[in-house]
Amino acid sequence: MSHLDRLRAVFRSALNLPADADVDGLEYRAIPEWDSLAHMALIAAMEDAFSIMVDTDEMIDMSSFAKAVELLESHDVGAATA
Repeated sequence: MSHLDRLRAVFRSALNLPADADVDGLEYRAIPEWDSLAHMALIAAMEDAFSIMVDTDEMIDMSSFAKAVELLESHDVGAATA
């Protein structure tokens, strides 16, 4: 499973979305499920799934699925698991 597929699964799980939900275009607060509380759960789930530590600036900047992909790449996740 690619890091992108794993990230999609983390998003679906943390935001309590259906297994087939399209999350690639998702943005923070674009759906009721992704509120500030869910954002913290999502960050924690990403940290667990990818063995990374997300700092406060990264947490604030991660406002979409695309930004989450960039975040993983900045932690060299894509290079290691692609």
